[in-house]
Amino acid sequence: MKVTPKVNLIRYTADPEATVALAAKLCYSDRELPELTEHIMEKDNSAFISKLTDMGHLSPIEHASFTFSIEGVSRAFLAQITRHRIASFSVRSQRYVSEDSFNFVVPPAIEELGGAAVARFLGQMDTIMDWYRDWQSALGRGEKSNEDARFILPNACETKMIVTMNARELMHFFELRCCNRAQWEIRAVAWLMFGEVIKVAPNLFRDCGPACLHGACPEGNKSCGKPDEVKKMRDELFKNIKKG
Repeated sequence: MKVTPKVNLIRYTADPEATVALAAKLCYSDRELPELTEHIMEKDNSAFISKLTDMGHLSPIEHASFTFSIEGVSRAFLAQITRHRIASFSVRSQRYVSEDSFNFVVPPAIEELGGAAVARFLGQMDTIMDWYRDWQSALGRGEKSNEDARFILPNACETKMIVTMNARELMHFFELRCCNRAQWEIRAVAWLMFGEVIKVAPNLFRDCGPACLHGACPEGNKSCGKPDEVKKMRDELFKNIKKG
C-alpha cells in the first residue's frame, strides 16, 4: 500500500524555553539554583530567548530535546536522516519484522507521469513482494529468512522510527533539510518536524529554516532562487499556530 510521511512530536523537554533560559542565565547569575529556577518559571522568557539566539549563544539550547515518531517514509529516507549524527534513532527492524506485505513510498516524479506510470510502479512493488515471499519460503521463514530475504526489498519500502534531537541540532537540521535543494522526502519530513516544534517552543525556533532566510544562499549558482516562497511557507506555519 502506498504511504505518505506522518510526523508526531511525542515527547519533549518540559517547558523547553524556560529550560533553555535557566541554563543560559545560570552562566551569569549569582543566585542559588532554586531561586533562579523559580524566577525563570514565573516570567515570560520569549524576549530573552530571542536575544540568546540573536547573540549566537547556542550551547544552552542543547538542554531542550524533542522526540518524534516518523512513519510513512522510505528506507532511502532512513539513509539520509541517519547522516545527522547528533541524534538518536530507533528503527523498525527488517530482520525481526516480516515485510511480506510491505507499504511503500511512490516518488512524486513518478506520480506526475500519470496513471499508467503509477500502475507500472505498483505492479513492480507487487512483483518484489512475491520475490520476497518466495525467498522467505525458500529460506524457511522466521528471523533468519527475513534477515536474508530483505536483500530483495526496494528503497521504496516503508520504515517507521523514533528520532530524538536537541534543539540546537534541530536548528542545523532545518537549515539543511528545509532547503529546496534538499531531497524531496527528507525536505517534506523536515517541514513537518518544524511545524511540530514551533507549537511548543515558537520563540526557540522563530528564525529557523534554510540559510537563504538569513542571507545569501550557500548553494551558489545551484540555488532555487525562491527565498521569498520559502519565507512565506515558514510564516504560514506560525500563522496557523496562532489561529489554533
